[in-house]
Amino acid sequence: MDVAPRFSHAVVHDKTVYLTGQVPDKSTLELDATKQTESILKSIESLLDRAGSDKSRILSATCYFTNIERDFQQMNEVWTKWLPPGAAPARTSLAGIKLADPLWKLEITVVAALK
Repeated sequence: MDVAPRFSHAVVHDKTVYLTGQVPDKSTLELDATKQTESILKSIESLLDRAGSDKSRILSATCYFTNIERDFQQMNEVWTKWLPPGAAPARTSLAGIKLADPLWKLEITVVAALK
């Protein structure tokens, strides 16, 4: 699904969908972690929908932060509001990551079950 030259944006195997790391939309690059997180979660939601899943079926998430001290709380506030009640996945957060674009504050990867 959405195959690029070097990677796929989403891969479905058996009853699981694996998303590549989602990054903020270009329009949010100069904005704070709140707006970047909102952009990322919108992309995740869209990809999961197209793959036959949704955010209530996320099994695990990995969050990569360039500056976790600055951005973790903002991301968490958006994340908590976005998740359906009772659907919190297993989650890992990594700090001090150098991402491909220096304006990205975070990147999020998820694995979800299909419907």
